[in-house]
Amino acid sequence: MSNFPDHTAGFILQGIPHAAALKLMIIDVKLGEAICKVPYAEHLIGNPDTRVIHGGVITALLDNACGAAVGSKTALKGQIATLDLRIDYMKPATPDEDIFAFAECYKVTKNIAFVRGVAYHTDRNDPIATCVASFMLGTAKSTRGEAR
Repeated sequence: MSNFPDHTAGFILQGIPHAAALKLMIIDVKLGEAICKVPYAEHLIGNPDTRVIHGGVITALLDNACGAAVGSKTALKGQIATLDLRIDYMKPATPDEDIFAFAECYKVTKNIAFVRGVAYHTDRNDPIATCVASFMLGTAKSTRGEAR
């Protein structure tokens, strides 16, 4: 179970419209780590012949899992932005199966957090895709009267 009360198991990321549309869920959050899930759904299919989930859905899943891991490590909810996200696709997702993502924030500097992640069905050691990412920290900070 999560160490963060507003990110309980099954919590759908409602504050992020694209994540909410995908029904992207937080499964667990620990300090510097997050597990998220996208349930398989017909409207997420990229190729009707193969019934495989579109790669963009996996990208969104990994990006949001990485962001949740950074947020759990820095407590900067809503104050981070993806700077760079590199994804390596290893194989197509299996039709009719949910997709999970595990992300770990392994380094935080004054302005940037670094994350790695993996998308999978049941076994992290059999990835659909892997990623590395960096996030800018403190994006919502501004003083009165200044433009953001």
